[in-house]
Amino acid sequence: MKLHSERFALPSFRRSLIGAAVLAACSGSAYAINPFTVKDIRVEGIQRTEAGTVFSYLPVRVGETFDDSKSITTIKALYATGIFKDVRLEQDGDVLVVIVEERPAIAKVDFTGTKEFEKDTLVKALKDIGVGEAKTFDKASVDRAEQELKRQYLSRGLYGVKVTTTVTPIERNRVNIVFAVDEGDVAKIKQINFVGNKVFSDSELRDQIALNTGGWFSWYTKANQYSKTKLTGDLESLKSYYLNRGYIEMQVDSTQVSITPDKKDIYITINITEGEKYKVSDIKFEGEMFGREDELRSLVLLRKGETYSGERLTATNKLISDRLGTFGYAFANVNANPEIDRDKREVAFTFFIDPGKRVYVRHMNIAGNTTTRDEVIRREFRQFESSWYDANKIKLTRDRVDRTGFFKEVTIDTPEAQGTSDQVDVQLTVTEKPTGNFQIGGAFSQAEKFTFNASIQQANFAGSGNTVGINLNTSKYSRTIEFSNTNPYYTDDGVSRSFDLYLRTMNPPALNQGFYSIKQQGGRISWGVPFSEVDTIFFGAGLERSRITTDISSPILYKTYVTNVTGNVDGIGTATTTALPLTAAWARDSRDSAITPTIGMYQRVNLELDFAGRSKYYRAVYEHQWYKPLHPKVTLALRGEIDYGHGIGDHPYPVFKNFYAGGIGSVRGYLSSSLGIVDPTFGDAQGGASRLIGNAELQMPFPGSGQDRSLRWFGFLDGGQVYQEGQRMRASELRYSTGLGLSWISPVGPLKLSYAKPLNAKPGDRLERFQFQMGTGF
Repeated sequence: MKLHSERFALPSFRRSLIGAAVLAACSGSAYAINPFTVKDIRVEGIQRTEAGTVFSYLPVRVGETFDDSKSITTIKALYATGIFKDVRLEQDGDVLVVIVEERPAIAKVDFTGTKEFEKDTLVKALKDIGVGEAKTFDKASVDRAEQELKRQYLSRGLYGVKVTTTVTPIERNRVNIVFAVDEGDVAKIKQINFVGNKVFSDSELRDQIALNTGGWFSWYTKANQYSKTKLTGDLESLKSYYLNRGYIEMQVDSTQVSITPDKKDIYITINITEGEKYKVSDIKFEGEMFGREDELRSLVLLRKGETYSGERLTATNKLISDRLGTFGYAFANVNANPEIDRDKREVAFTFFIDPGKRVYVRHMNIAGNTTTRDEVIRREFRQFESSWYDANKIKLTRDRVDRTGFFKEVTIDTPEAQGTSDQVDVQLTVTEKPTGNFQIGGAFSQAEKFTFNASIQQANFAGSGNTVGINLNTSKYSRTIEFSNTNPYYTDDGVSRSFDLYLRTMNPPALNQGFYSIKQQGGRISWGVPFSEVDTIFFGAGLERSRITTDISSPILYKTYVTNVTGNVDGIGTATTTALPLTAAWARDSRDSAITPTIGMYQRVNLELDFAGRSKYYRAVYEHQWYKPLHPKVTLALRGEIDYGHGIGDHPYPVFKNFYAGGIGSVRGYLSSSLGIVDPTFGDAQGGASRLIGNAELQMPFPGSGQDRSLRWFGFLDGGQVYQEGQRMRASELRYSTGLGLSWISPVGPLKLSYAKPLNAKPGDRLERFQFQMGTGF
């Protein structure tokens, strides 16, 4: 390659070779260059690099004296840039000539044979370590990239991977780099052995670790593929398992991981020393407790005479720290010092309490909200700036923000304010989720003919926190037009206001059941008044006009209602009623999240009463939800609901106010709204004036999803039934089902799938084992 520009090349005899002099100077030879004053600097040999870039690295300037030390410094500086693979200095009179040979530039990086990783992911990862398009080619960096590729594959259990790197020179001093990957077969864990365990069997210990020899979900979790990180976590899980059962001196002595010569099977051996089982002999306290020793002692979960538990000890430390945090001591330090009596196999603990300095909150910061306005989040704050730090108020702030339902994730941190020792900043970080839901669709069937439906609902309209909804559903036999609006902060004190207007008509197809027509139009308005952090009372009023029309083919239930309203003995005709329902309700919500709760309760009591209109009825609803974490990854969720409706005086309970059961939200495994009394002629469920529902779910993160609460699977047990007006609620008539399900907070809204097995279905019950629902969970 020709390095000198022909335009500026000078006869070589006019130049003196400074490079040789520099080498001589570096080797200690007496030979040295004669210093000279630099009148000009010329750069030769560059192709892609700008001359100004070279000048910027030179430690010598025009007008300065150039000598041996400047020569050495100049060559070192240019080599240090990593741009050049050869540097020479020459003197042409009073002109310093810098002659360089550039390293090639990387034109393209490509991969072949990669199936385990996406190419884009690999390209980005290698670019971060210096191997990427437009980067300077460096053999050492390419070697590091090749080793990094192998390391990534080894972490996935592909121990037979082979990587061949090809570097191809192209025009303009550039190169293409291709990594040819032969991934080989995945090495699977063949066996996991334990040595030294006497108290617990191998199978018990295997149940405590994530790595295994394969199962139903191994294709997804890859738990049968060895990972050093996973093994480290499993060893900690084993220690915790022993510590929680009193083995305070349990140790993992060593681990051996071996692979077969064909690199397909992995054997893991874990050597442990169990030690002895200890009981708690005494609990003591030392340090600054501000006269609250009895209060702090009541938080201790360890008990004298009981088996030691590391989990309870850790929880006790946290409870005490959190309690001190409610008094402003954000950095309280609680340490439990054990005193082991090996002869008696007992351990005593002394809790040393150092509350540190009392601190107050400097700033309350919000991050992550791109749509939601700051004020919508800040109005949920219970910890305020320039006030003492309160751990309870900070947790309540997080929970209240999460309960708005606008965010997929809400986290809160309290870093120490820089430059101070008695102040913290509260950093609330949210991850917004789509709060709007737009649906449009259509269908054609022999019964319904053409069906069109569309709905728009925005739970956080324009980031204001208000909910606005428009629903339109029309077909040959039914039509719904509805508009709703909710302002959760109608007043600054947190009083909410909701209203909706609606028009509904229904004319069921005679092909399935008898004819009847229901038309309803009306509206409602209500207010909610909070009187504690978790309690709210609601009151409101509405106006509703309902018209039911029947003929000779109508179901008996509707004929009977028309008879009671109009006096027509045959029940044929039109019954029109006007209702002026008054509503009163109470709700208590202490859940940690409205979307994916793991702890807390939700209760709701609602009473609807119409004594001024023509309908004259009342209906009451009580619902209770309870969530309890059984394990950091497992939540028990219980729900019960009892509903009751009745006519006032001689007035019948309106048939269009009936409750229904069956399907997701009540009793899975039975067709939606199919339980209860059925019409003797047509066999269709008519609902009832009262209802009893019970649900139990054991919720767990989906395998491989880590701590992601938006994707969970669950096992469930359901029970429920509806009853006619005046009929006693008998537990013997309840329908039960059990099964498995999956819930996912998807980009288009919450999705719930379930597969159920009815446990006591009766003849005539309409079953539906697989069901799904788009919308909120219970």
